[in-house]
Amino acid sequence: MDFKNLKDSLKDIVTESISYDAKASEEEIKKKKRNIIIAVSGLMVVFVLFFGIMFFSFRLGSPMNMDGKKDLVYIHVAKGMSSADIGKELEKKGVISSTTKFWIATKLNGADSKFKVGTFALAKNMSAADALSVLINGNTVAVRVTIPEGYGVKEIAKRLDEYGVCSEREFLELAKDYAPYDYMEKHKNTVYRVEGFLFPDTYDFASDATAKDVMNRMIDEFDNKLTADMRKEAAARDISIYDLVNMASLVEKEARYEEDMPIISQVLWKRLNISMPLQSDATLQYVMAEIKEDVSIADTKIDSPYNSYQNYGLPPGPIANPGLKALKSALRPASTDYLYFVADRQGKNYYSNTYDEHLAIVSEVR
Repeated sequence: MDFKNLKDSLKDIVTESISYDAKASEEEIKKKKRNIIIAVSGLMVVFVLFFGIMFFSFRLGSPMNMDGKKDLVYIHVAKGMSSADIGKELEKKGVISSTTKFWIATKLNGADSKFKVGTFALAKNMSAADALSVLINGNTVAVRVTIPEGYGVKEIAKRLDEYGVCSEREFLELAKDYAPYDYMEKHKNTVYRVEGFLFPDTYDFASDATAKDVMNRMIDEFDNKLTADMRKEAAARDISIYDLVNMASLVEKEARYEEDMPIISQVLWKRLNISMPLQSDATLQYVMAEIKEDVSIADTKIDSPYNSYQNYGLPPGPIANPGLKALKSALRPASTDYLYFVADRQGKNYYSNTYDEHLAIVSEVR
């Protein structure tokens, strides 16, 4: 704060504000000047105290120690982010209560160009000054994130953003067409080209990881998990890697329990072989705005290439990112004659060979 400029401005106010009665005596004029100067001086003291208090309130101290704190919030600061962008992110995640206070703290400390790039661990309900201190003086952290089996690209992007690894928006934008391996085929009407190839696992991401770094890590992990023997086995069955992953994603979403995976795989492959629609509720859920426990007859008429009630064959692309068990089940289906399955409310599956048997079971368990 430039107090000299403030003082000069106030003196100008004094000069401009004084008006004299033509008949006023010299003593009266002096008294009026004295009263105005006293008033303005008091005002200056108030200004000095106000900005002094503000300065000390927003003055930076040593970064808070986050060791042992619960419910940490992870904030990722990317190159080029402004203090306003960072403030909004901090407020959105409950770290600070006001972006305005954060902006003031940044300006008073001249910290606009001092932000480090990387991921930081912060606590909820911090003061603006404490949060700022961590972001410019604290240490970045590696972040451990678990991606569950069956998560879709949208769910993965949201979780990565919540953990402060990378931007949800940047991850989703890159996911549309990114394909570092040839088997990640480009198919018409697919939503995200990387869908299915982001291997679900627990990862430790560096604090300065970009969306592309994260995506490459997960895709490379998928490529490592898909062994040479599995690739040979798929080739022997005349199944492309893309179709294998597509089928595995259906198996992953349809089966709650591991023991059901090979059987559901067999049912779905059999339907494909006899040119029967897959009729998978999971393909509908992929394009629906909200997840439903049960899809309706109206839902089965949704106009979408992912609607496996209305279209034959596999959907345009995978509908989730399958784990290794689902991949192996898609590659090695059970040996049964089942053509139908239905799960009860607890996720236990019941199988049948004919549609009449299937309807009878549905009436019992649903």
